[in-house]
Amino acid sequence: MRSTLIFFTFLLFCFIVATLLTPLLVATGWFTIEPQRIMSRLTQLLILIGIWPLLSALALTNRAALGYDITRRIWWRSFIYGSVIGSAMLLIVVLALLALTIRIPAPPMTFWAEFLPKLTQALLGGLLIGLMEETFFRGALYSAIRAREGIRAAIIGSALLYAAVHFLKPGVLPADVVFNSSTAWFLFTHAFTDAFNWHQIDSFTALLFCGILLALIREHSGHIGWCVGIHAGWVLVIQLTRWLTDNNSSAPFAYLVGHYDGVIGWLAALWIGLITVIYWRLIPQFRTTTQ
Repeated sequence: MRSTLIFFTFLLFCFIVATLLTPLLVATGWFTIEPQRIMSRLTQLLILIGIWPLLSALALTNRAALGYDITRRIWWRSFIYGSVIGSAMLLIVVLALLALTIRIPAPPMTFWAEFLPKLTQALLGGLLIGLMEETFFRGALYSAIRAREGIRAAIIGSALLYAAVHFLKPGVLPADVVFNSSTAWFLFTHAFTDAFNWHQIDSFTALLFCGILLALIREHSGHIGWCVGIHAGWVLVIQLTRWLTDNNSSAPFAYLVGHYDGVIGWLAALWIGLITVIYWRLIPQFRTTTQ
């Protein structure tokens, strides 16, 4: 999977540069947030700066390759329908978690005073995350792999990288450790050891099925409008769930959610996996092109 390796190398390069620059930024005293958050935000900024030159070098800057080769009306209609479907899809998981007391209602709060700002934040967060990640994974990456290696490789390759990068995040330094150039590399290496931690396999599996489902939808529809909408709906439900409920680690079935965000885990993997299989079986083109 040469194309997958190219994109992974690009992400790794941005992470390495951020690791080198973060100690310099921390030393300025301009920032009050934790070093790992600075490193994470800087990595994201470097990705945004470097992604267009990379796409240009790979001839992936046209609308079709990025998944936007449709009219604005069709794109927004697909996005809205996708948002509803994505929200409903994950809401079923959340309701099951509440029924099993894996998530429990949060303590009373000034609900209505905070509701509109939190809802706005969740809606904007879902839209931005959906746009950025789907343009990258189901747009450019999917098109690059599909053109060179076929549909099956594009579906699996884009889904694997999509799931993996969610766990490539800087770790947290112990309270008594001072952040400097040396400990910055501790955060860097911790990101990889944590990403391949066996305890993350439940959340990784759930995200892998999410990536496969979105790739199938991308292939079937020919654009990423539906993907952005579904992804945005997932993010919306997760953010509101984490705000309105708390994790109950003492619940009998607490193992059904992972440590990644307290929502996805084995239950979400089973549900999204089932939807993925049904969708794959219902679309005739997949039964021939992916075999």
